[in-house]
Amino acid sequence: MMRALVLTGPGKAEVLRVPVPVAGPGQVVIEVARAGVCGTDVELFTGEMSYLHSGVSSYPLRPGHEWSGTVREVGPDVDGSWLGRRVTGDTMIGCGHCRRCRSGRHHVCPDRHELGIRDGLAGALAERLAFPAAYLHALPDTVDATAGALVEPAGNAQRCVDAAALEPGERLLVLGTGTIGLLTAMLARGRGLEVHLLGQELDFALSLGFARSWTRDSLPDLPWDAVVDATNAPSMPGLAVDLVEPGRRVVCIGLSGTPSLIDTRDAVLKDVTAVGILGASAGLAPAIAAFASGAVDPRPLVAATVSLEQAAAVLAGDRPASAGPGPKVLIDPAA
Repeated sequence: MMRALVLTGPGKAEVLRVPVPVAGPGQVVIEVARAGVCGTDVELFTGEMSYLHSGVSSYPLRPGHEWSGTVREVGPDVDGSWLGRRVTGDTMIGCGHCRRCRSGRHHVCPDRHELGIRDGLAGALAERLAFPAAYLHALPDTVDATAGALVEPAGNAQRCVDAAALEPGERLLVLGTGTIGLLTAMLARGRGLEVHLLGQELDFALSLGFARSWTRDSLPDLPWDAVVDATNAPSMPGLAVDLVEPGRRVVCIGLSGTPSLIDTRDAVLKDVTAVGILGASAGLAPAIAAFASGAVDPRPLVAATVSLEQAAAVLAGDRPASAGPGPKVLIDPAA
């Protein structure tokens, strides 16, 4: 048996002893080194996550989709060279057969699993994880366990930067200074963009070298070549459309708990392209490369690393007493 965090109902989570996974066909078993807690996990814990209401997710549920670890077992049809390798993996697991999967869009496969989110594939907030080998990504020696657990959110951020479609020297405004917003800013800065951040708490962003960090009241009147909304505020997508330069792009990755409103007259008359981002899939390899090269160091974003037994309190909104200023809390299942 092993320890795993189990969500048993809205606002209810406990560490339970569950069977150790066995590598089935096409699978590996991973000893989890670090797992991140993100807003999706919090929504699953509180019961607010839309998947719980649409029926694709249900309790009991084992969360965790941001992780790094080491392969300890391989299935009978899996390349044995994976054994002992340090890895992370894609959250989005497509069926592999449908039209979307065949065209490279497995992250929107109608029958996909989402690790630790949708039913069918238990998550990484556990000592060990069964995972499909086809969706593994190897981690170089220069990417430690902490950075490895930040590859998944960084993959999402990478897709935001790619979707903004800017050239070096152009100006990007990122709405939100949480994990995704800051990773987007870091990756964009590494690409040579002029990065600005809009948020409420700016001290940490400033400490990371983002001198162009603004509140709504102090935001300068500049031409914004692209705007990324990485907030959960329903008013922000409309603000992004209002701020972006005509003929340019708004990228939406944040989700609000209530519907967001965009005046399509503004979008049409400004000829704005709006792009939605779901999942990190296409951004994982570039994110790993950025971490491995040293172009981006995500580790300052980690405020604390705590034990599996402390995960429920983190999901409930408690910040560890020793936490630093960063937005991300990681779990060490072995602690």
